[in-house]
Amino acid sequence: MGKLAARSLRYRIGGFTATFLALFIGATLVMACGGLMETGIRNVAPPERLAGADLLVTGDRTHEVATSKKHKKKVPLPERVELPASAVDKVRAVPGVRSVTGERTFDAAVLGAEAVTVQAHGWESAALTPYALTSGSAPAGGEVVLDDATARRAGVTTGERVRIAAHGGSAAYRVSGVAAARGVPQATLFLSPPEATRLSGRPETVADIAVTLAPGAQPDAVRKGIREALAGQAPVTLLSGDDRGAVEHPEVPQGGEDLVALSGVVGGLVILVAAFVVAGTVALAASQRSRELALLRAIGTSTGQLRRMLLGETLMVMVLAGAAAWPAGPLVGRRLFGTLVDSGMVADTVRFSQGWIPAMPAYGALLLTAVGGGLLGSVRAVRAKPVEALGEAAVQKPGLHPVRIAAGLLFLAGTVALTLVTALVLRGPVAASTAGPTVMCCAIALALLGPWFAKAVTLLLHWPVRLLTGPSGRLAALNCRARTAKVAAIATPVMLASAIATGNLYLQTTTAAMADKAFSDNLRADAVLTSAAGGVDPALLARVRALPSVAAASAYVTSTVHTEKPHDGDENKKGLPLQGVSAEGVGQTLAVKASTGSLAALRGNAVALPETVAHRMHRTVGDTITLRLGDGERADVRIVALFKGREGFDTALTSAELLAPHTTAGLPSQLLVRAAGDRGRLMADLGALAERHPGLKVAGREAVTAAHAESSRTQASVNYLIIGMLVAYTALSVVNTTAVAVGNRRKEFALQRLTGATRGQVLRMMAVEGGLVALVGLLLGGVAAASTLVPFGYALGGAGAISGPPEIALTVIGAAAALTLAATLIPTWWALRSRPVEAARA
Repeated sequence: MGKLAARSLRYRIGGFTATFLALFIGATLVMACGGLMETGIRNVAPPERLAGADLLVTGDRTHEVATSKKHKKKVPLPERVELPASAVDKVRAVPGVRSVTGERTFDAAVLGAEAVTVQAHGWESAALTPYALTSGSAPAGGEVVLDDATARRAGVTTGERVRIAAHGGSAAYRVSGVAAARGVPQATLFLSPPEATRLSGRPETVADIAVTLAPGAQPDAVRKGIREALAGQAPVTLLSGDDRGAVEHPEVPQGGEDLVALSGVVGGLVILVAAFVVAGTVALAASQRSRELALLRAIGTSTGQLRRMLLGETLMVMVLAGAAAWPAGPLVGRRLFGTLVDSGMVADTVRFSQGWIPAMPAYGALLLTAVGGGLLGSVRAVRAKPVEALGEAAVQKPGLHPVRIAAGLLFLAGTVALTLVTALVLRGPVAASTAGPTVMCCAIALALLGPWFAKAVTLLLHWPVRLLTGPSGRLAALNCRARTAKVAAIATPVMLASAIATGNLYLQTTTAAMADKAFSDNLRADAVLTSAAGGVDPALLARVRALPSVAAASAYVTSTVHTEKPHDGDENKKGLPLQGVSAEGVGQTLAVKASTGSLAALRGNAVALPETVAHRMHRTVGDTITLRLGDGERADVRIVALFKGREGFDTALTSAELLAPHTTAGLPSQLLVRAAGDRGRLMADLGALAERHPGLKVAGREAVTAAHAESSRTQASVNYLIIGMLVAYTALSVVNTTAVAVGNRRKEFALQRLTGATRGQVLRMMAVEGGLVALVGLLLGGVAAASTLVPFGYALGGAGAISGPPEIALTVIGAAAALTLAATLIPTWWALRSRPVEAARA
């Protein structure tokens, strides 16, 4: 059977090309996802500015949370964990250490025609890269050294003065020198050590400790010595090699976790879709060879031999597809990685890694897809009895394999279960966690039971099509009724593409719209003050409140915390968002009203909780809870108020004076301001205040909400990319299956033309048939999308809660119809080029 399978490849190029493309693209995408997963697992971010340090000692940025009574999980802390300054001397005393640098690291901005955001350090850190002075000298008091790129952007040279904004204020500095270093794209400036200590805002701590080893020192012995020297203090992490880059870019650890999760989800979806695409392609190709297979059965070929032949053909194509995917996978993976970097999901310093390891699961998935799809697609072709085989070649028998029916019903039951959970159990945007998988579950059920549903929809559309399209339409409708299995095979990829696109895109647009609305509704401030870098000085709050056009003002800072006492399993998986505010202005700048207690008591170690969060904790006003703040510090806080939160957007409130020191910046990020009357006068007064305090920025409410919406769209671009990949893959399968189905009907077209039909009549018949198949796929896809959107809308408060431009649905419909018609008419036109007599003999 192997020889027969190999010879079949030579004479059935069209069908095998379709199978090859399905397997090749599936393997390429899985291999690309494997590369993304390897990149996320390795999470290699080579050091740039700290390349000269052999070891980096940092605060431990992981926190172990209890996700249940028996299970715990380590999660990254959102803020930088600093080390006591006294630890520098302890590390310096460890044998084998040559030099130690306690780093001061904070955000700053060089003010000029445009503000250049930079990272500021003490001059002692320059030797770690190393930076070399190209002009001038090291900075002293009131002086600064800029890197050459920053100096060019700011338009200054050595000896000139420049204004630097940092830690909520700004001052003029003399440029004492310009320095350069290779391989450091980050804009950087250096101050004198005392000035860097002052502007960091934390003289008692350092951001990290950079260690260089003495010649001949054993790194493991030095590591052990450092751990022993720092025993009894806060936990530390020692980094070497490429892991040192995570110190320069704190977002790297979280980005790695997100990348692993994303690549796993996308890879799984690709394998799932590929299995159905391959199965549909193989089944359609086998059905087109029904007479050939019937003849083999009639002369004594067993079902096992036929199955081995068909499977062998698929495996031979798989080998070719695997060979082509080997170079294509890394190329696609690198492109996808670049897109994720551009979206901000992954730091641009992370190195893309793809070795031979991702190829193994990719080829395993390719083999699984080929075998599974081949077996599933060949079931119908090989299960006929020998006596009935020739009859089945001419007349299609209805019916599905019992295993396929059972699997389809199982997925239908899963769809119903997910729908009920989404609609009745979950509320708010969290319902998207079950609404998303629902569309795939329903699509799989419809694909498995495709002939049943295709037949039902075809019968439903039969008479409207006959009435509206004339004789050609009547013949097309009869063809579709007689070929429900083939109609289902062609309509399945249309259904998959339309269901995935419509369901997931509207799910994404609705979630983004909800987030934007929640942010806009919660913001009652008419203006927002921010700083060019380093946060806003809290002392400005009193000056803002003194303005006659100001009704209220509040400091504002955000972070994420975890509750330790009492345990809150639902929240601990992802953390509880926390907003730091000022008690005097929070009631007028944010749309939060206390249902119990008073927001005016939000001072010091106080917290206000949403009622749902307090209910989960079994706590109320007057009780005390323990929080693990963003930098790892514990805080016992007293509940002073409860308020009705927004479902899916539960955020607790605390005082800005408690939260801000435990963030990386150490200051409030914004000042929220409410106008006393005319907003124009408020903006003018705040603008005048900003002129007196260089580095201060003023933005109106509309600009703030627009910036938030733009940020949401940027983050959503990753999801659009995933959806686009899956839709493009299924769209290709639409072309594949349709072209194969039509290309093998040359004899049928020839017989029609010999009986008097013209080319135009055949083309019109096929146009109607293609439109009917597209309509069947779109209707089934609409059902699958509705299984996601209807319960999700109900979870949000009603069907009208689904939001998104109608252009999405129109584009999906138009693209599906255009692809199906093009894939139908082009092969038909090609088949009609030959003379009818020659085609009938072929």
